[in-house]
Amino acid sequence: MAFTSAKYLIFLVLVVVAYYLINPKFRKYLLLISSYYFYMCWNAKYALLMLFSTIITYISGILISKTDSRTKKKIYLILSFIINLGILILFKYYSFIVENLNEFFKMNIPETLNLLLPVGISFYTFQALSYSFDVYRKDIEPEKDFFKYALFVSFFPQLVAGPIEKSKDLVPQFKNEKKFEIDNIYKGSLLILIGFIYKLVISDRAAIYVNLVYNNVGAYQNVAGNAYIYAIATILFAIQIYFDFNAYSTIARGSAKILGYNLTINFKLPYLATSIKDFWRRWHISLSSWFKEYLYFPLGGSRVGIIKNLRNIMIVFLVSGLWHGAAWTFIIWGFLHGIYQVIETLLSKYSKIHINFKPLKILITFALVCFAWIFFRANNVGDAFLIIRGLFDNFHLNRGILLDISLIEYIILGVYLIVIGIFEILSTKVDLFEKIKKKNIIIRYTIYYILIFSSIIFGIYGPGFSMQEFIYFQF
Repeated sequence: MAFTSAKYLIFLVLVVVAYYLINPKFRKYLLLISSYYFYMCWNAKYALLMLFSTIITYISGILISKTDSRTKKKIYLILSFIINLGILILFKYYSFIVENLNEFFKMNIPETLNLLLPVGISFYTFQALSYSFDVYRKDIEPEKDFFKYALFVSFFPQLVAGPIEKSKDLVPQFKNEKKFEIDNIYKGSLLILIGFIYKLVISDRAAIYVNLVYNNVGAYQNVAGNAYIYAIATILFAIQIYFDFNAYSTIARGSAKILGYNLTINFKLPYLATSIKDFWRRWHISLSSWFKEYLYFPLGGSRVGIIKNLRNIMIVFLVSGLWHGAAWTFIIWGFLHGIYQVIETLLSKYSKIHINFKPLKILITFALVCFAWIFFRANNVGDAFLIIRGLFDNFHLNRGILLDISLIEYIILGVYLIVIGIFEILSTKVDLFEKIKKKNIIIRYTIYYILIFSSIIFGIYGPGFSMQEFIYFQF
């Protein structure tokens, strides 16, 4: 059930209406049933995996809280991690691991178990594990009500692609009775509309060019101006993935807001970052925070010597790359970001060279991020290196670099990028939702209709449009 489908909107309206009409004490059951139905629309039987993960982490939380023995607490925590990560490895990484064992050690292990990758497994697994860790650290009391805890793991707005919520932030919200507030409906609906613009008008339109190039890398090797073709495709992928993932997070926040719940803001203008460290404070914030709290800090963080600190950084980013997918392209992507951060750490500690011109720092950071995106998007490592080589190949400028895409598509994308860019920058300084709400009825509804019809006219029914699945569904 895609967020941008009519089916989801009908589902959401039905859930919201039922939620506010029924007795508050039954709402957790309604949301839990709705969340499992939402997940089962992809693959019903894999809902059992999510339920199993939920039971394991729920029991581990109870056991951890009931013993005073630090050793037993650690055992329960480790068992929770082993079982949950074991399931994740089996479904997501088995084929990759076996394929590489067979390749490097000439083994003959069967490379497939004919298992489909359960949608969103990395997200709900990490969310459930954060609960075990939070109970272990006494950051949160164990949830006695299994249904409320199960709702925390499966809450449908952020179930499939995040944001990854911490138990101490989301579980307490399920304990408070939510009253119907028109302000929540207003803000939530606007967030959903903005998410539709991000996805349908910008991300999916950028994907047209990106897919043409990245799915046919070899076809452009000897084309005049191929350096520009590869560069444009890579920059457009940076745009595509940002607006694709931000669209999901924004629609998730909007859906939850209508029901009275607040989810984590997952992006804060990441392409205006002035360093790679700054980029990761702005990009996929919920995942960055997860790795920081549950991997980087337990490893020692920056409280250890410089060598161990650099080691910790590399471990976090290699694991981050692997979390995104079972392929060497993702591992290299994570490795590059680790190297970037290692170099930044060393320069800040030992170098006296500092760039004070902010636009130059933003440009350098964006270029480094885009270079790493090549590996993230490439279908394989070979394609990635073909693109990198092509970037330094033929700089002959000609109209062919625009490929078979109409001028109107470039204009639509360009105009909306400018408008949305201004909107995002302004929204960090003022509450635009409140500003819009205070405008007179004509201005207010003009904005609403522009958002609605833009997603329809320039999105779904726009020239050359092809709806793309959310990129992070595969993770």
